[in-house]
Amino acid sequence: MNIRKFHQNQLTDFHFELNLTQVDPWADYAQCHTDLPRLRQGMVGAQVCVYSHSYNSGQRTCHDSESHYLNAATQTMEQVDVIRRLAVKYPDDLQLVTTADGILEAHAAGRIGCLVGVEGGHGLDSSLALLRTLYNQDVRYMTLTHACNTPWADNSFMEDDPEQLGGLTAWGEKVVLEMNRLGMMVDLSHVAAATMRDAINITRAPVIFSHSNARGIYDVTRNVPDDVLLTLVSE
Repeated sequence: MNIRKFHQNQLTDFHFELNLTQVDPWADYAQCHTDLPRLRQGMVGAQVCVYSHSYNSGQRTCHDSESHYLNAATQTMEQVDVIRRLAVKYPDDLQLVTTADGILEAHAAGRIGCLVGVEGGHGLDSSLALLRTLYNQDVRYMTLTHACNTPWADNSFMEDDPEQLGGLTAWGEKVVLEMNRLGMMVDLSHVAAATMRDAINITRAPVIFSHSNARGIYDVTRNVPDDVLLTLVSE
């Protein structure tokens, strides 16, 4: 927020000792980042509702797979269920959609299209059956990794770690191909550059980078190298 925008540069009028959740323009944001009234006010036509399994980096390190994946599959299914039930609870505002045409249909009906995604393949618990179950529960894209490696794919934050897998394992390739077969988008944000290259080489459908930038502009492992971006163009 730019304080000057709301107080015409009169910072003497702004009282920092107050509870900012009770003061405009922060008052509307006291409980959450978004809600149905604000989506309506912003004329949002569709929103991807994404579940990301949380972890405490102090307790669940990238090398501690047993604790990092603890309950990840259960929590993923529970949160996907929450997203789907919200759409059922608010049918005048939300409509679950799984296709681009579905977004247009929701818009024509005056509803906000609600797409479901999962951020982090550790929620699969290394099970293709669970991947298929997520698809049957309306999940239409999955980020292969999140803040740590999965047993079958490298994460960007550990790109230079000696314990890296080297990209996708053979089982990770099966995940990508099964996502292709199902019609679930492969999201390569958060993954290591080697994982990006492996996934692009094996995929039979276009991939996405849901929230990444160009590494050539800002050189951090979280971003996408130029050669990967050029490969996308050539493919």
